[in-house]
Order: sequence, then C-alpha cells, then structure tokens
Amino acid sequence: MDNYQCQKSNYQSINNVKLKNMQSKCQNKYDLEERTAKFGENVIMFSKKIPVNSITMSLITQLVKSATSVGANYCEADNAESRKDFKHKIGICKKEAKESKHWIRIMVKAVPEFREEAIPLWKEAKELTLIFNAIFISTSNN
Repeated sequence: MDNYQCQKSNYQSINNVKLKNMQSKCQNKYDLEERTAKFGENVIMFSKKIPVNSITMSLITQLVKSATSVGANYCEADNAESRKDFKHKIGICKKEAKESKHWIRIMVKAVPEFREEAIPLWKEAKELTLIFNAIFISTSNN
C-alpha cells in the first residue's frame, strides 16, 4: 500500500472494518521502516563500544555498512518505480540483513566480551532476513 493510499484511507468514510484493515497495513509499513532504522542505529551504538584495533577496524566498517544499508534499501523499495524494482530492492534488504548477521558473528569471535550485547542484534538481523525473504517470495508469486 503506497503513501497516497494510506493517507487517503484516513480521510475516506468507508466501513470501519475496511478502514481499520487499511490503517493496519499502513502502520505495519511504517513499523518496518522504523524497525530497520532502529536496527542500524543499534548497530552503530554497539560498534562505538568495540575497541578499535587492526582486526576490529574493518569488521566495524563492514558491520555498520551492511546494517545501515538494510533500512536505506527498504526506503528505496518503499519508493520503487515498478514491481521489478521493488523486488530487487527487497532482495538487497534480505542480503544486507543476512550479511549483518554474519558480521555480528565474526565480531563476537574478535571480541568475545561483547557476546551478550551482540545476541539481540544477531537475532534482529535474523528476523529481518526472514521478513525480507517472505516479502521477496510473496512478490515472486504474484
């Protein structure tokens, strides 16, 4: 559902069930945008705590790039010019989320004392991967 439809649904007087359904879809869309942004922000905050040395320097860079790319690509998908463009951007979101999961794992190996703090980030990366995979598959079936 695009922004125009979301906004339009708020002003139309249609039966309550349909209106609630449309508003729910609008809210879910924005929740995923917020969720991907929060993921990137949380990875940045985590990365700031990691001691910088010859090993962690490149890991931090890779992790921050992939984690913040998830949200950026979701924003691009949300404004896709075509169904094919949308599917492509969602595919990138899926890849970046999976890559983030990888870098979190590697970071824990490099600095094991941050394992407990990394677990929720790894879980979120995994959930985002599954979400974007489901969107990608459902786009393929239509």
